[in-house]
Amino acid sequence: TELGVERRSVPESCPRAVRPGDFVRYHYLGAFPDGTRFDSSYDRGSTFNVFVGKGQLIAGMDQALVGMCVNERRFMKIPPELAYGSEGVPGVIPPNAVLHFDVLLIDLWNLEDEVQVQTYFKPEKCPRTVQVSDFVRYHYNGTFLDGTLFDSSHNRMRTYDTYVGIGWLIPGMDQGLLGMCVGEKRIITIPPFLAYGEDGDGKEIPGQASLVFDVVLLDLHNPKDGIAIENQLVPESCERRSQTGDFLRYHYNGTLLDGTLFDSSYWRNRTYDTYVGKGYVIAGMDEGLLGVCTGEKRRIIIPPHLGYGEEGRGKIPGSAVLVFDIHVVDFHNPSDSVSITVHYKPSNCTVLSKKGDYLKYHYNASLLDGTLLDSTHSLGKTYNIVLGSGQVVLGMDIGLQDMCVGERRTVVIPPHLGYGEDGVEGEVPGSAVLVFDIELLELVSGLPEGYMFVWNGEVSPNLFEEIDQNHDGEVLLEEFSEYIQTQVDTGKGKLAPGFDFEKIVKNMFTNQDRDGNGKVTAEEFKLKDQEAKEEHDEL
Repeated sequence: TELGVERRSVPESCPRAVRPGDFVRYHYLGAFPDGTRFDSSYDRGSTFNVFVGKGQLIAGMDQALVGMCVNERRFMKIPPELAYGSEGVPGVIPPNAVLHFDVLLIDLWNLEDEVQVQTYFKPEKCPRTVQVSDFVRYHYNGTFLDGTLFDSSHNRMRTYDTYVGIGWLIPGMDQGLLGMCVGEKRIITIPPFLAYGEDGDGKEIPGQASLVFDVVLLDLHNPKDGIAIENQLVPESCERRSQTGDFLRYHYNGTLLDGTLFDSSYWRNRTYDTYVGKGYVIAGMDEGLLGVCTGEKRRIIIPPHLGYGEEGRGKIPGSAVLVFDIHVVDFHNPSDSVSITVHYKPSNCTVLSKKGDYLKYHYNASLLDGTLLDSTHSLGKTYNIVLGSGQVVLGMDIGLQDMCVGERRTVVIPPHLGYGEDGVEGEVPGSAVLVFDIELLELVSGLPEGYMFVWNGEVSPNLFEEIDQNHDGEVLLEEFSEYIQTQVDTGKGKLAPGFDFEKIVKNMFTNQDRDGNGKVTAEEFKLKDQEAKEEHDEL
């Protein structure tokens, strides 16, 4: 005659129990005391869905369900007075029958419920939260209230990407995502009237089902967003900032907004080299690289419409916000010339270096970021060249002009006047700006342009006879070389400084040996000012 309730299985966690007025979804087995089954929701393949305490159930079930937790299992003995009484149900329940029910509660909600949000992880830094009209990328596991998984973005290995608050999602998810930070993890519990309602989704989700979403937010932006720049290190001295048309060399780490690394120039041990403002890089990077100094470190945050858009690229998913931490190594403009800064010039600076002069100097060579490339000081000897002869890069030939002995200067050489796009393998990176700190130690004046040997006095009128020592009317290379060496040794003549003696003499002899037979005759032999000069009429 009394209602009997046995709690056979009670979950450890029971955040909520059934109260009158709640809507429940449960499975049950209905049997008579002898074990004969008269009904089962399992046989129908669907839960029994009903309001509790509103007269939609037999009185005993209305009472026995109160206080149940989701995933609780109860065995109920309901006397006929609280079931179908003396009348029973013709063909199913006999009169005055005691009914046994084995009930498992699957779902529980109330019409007054709202979306419930439980945050179980929140990053320390949260510069921005989800607002209406934002576009988000998130992973989720979707379960029913009893824990049964019905969907997961993780299983598809692809985030769910959508706008928030404009009707693209079920209303409860639209509400539940608001206020989230990137990296935040929260559980969003949604009653059916804010989800798929009485009909469900026609697939995995039954009607009147509460939904639980375990969400981690990976990305967040708004279509109105521009790039964001966070300066991390700006050098105290910044004489020049990058402009449209400049060529930059920089290192970077590229990550998604959740910190996932997708690319790094450091992996390749090589800078990324590009023009700025010319469309060679994504629009957000083109903008973010403007106004930087050499040595500057900055973070550039780029929304997808200024990055790789909806399609993404490679390891970059569609609609992804990109974060680039960059370090500017150097930059220049193709119109740049050699820059010269004089640090010290002696007071008695009367002789200035010019093309053809033989120079001895010390230098420290570095990149624009200060990386040392080479130094004559470490070698313990000077670097010696003939200025303007192509023995050094063009920028150095320019930078060493008009310098006096003892002078110290810094010469900055753009790559198109240095080692160009290719650089020097293992030594100088491609497209690198070079910085030379120079001290000129010795200058030997060169000869006039075009001359390899000059006389210090009057030239003998019998020059050929003097060279032709055996008077056979022919001068061989050995005779010619010996004669020139004597003139230099006695101070009567001067060779162009800085060149190999044998090469100069051979070059001079070849110029005289006009028929190329290895001998110079009197008819072939001419001084430079005696050589025939072509005259040209000019209009």
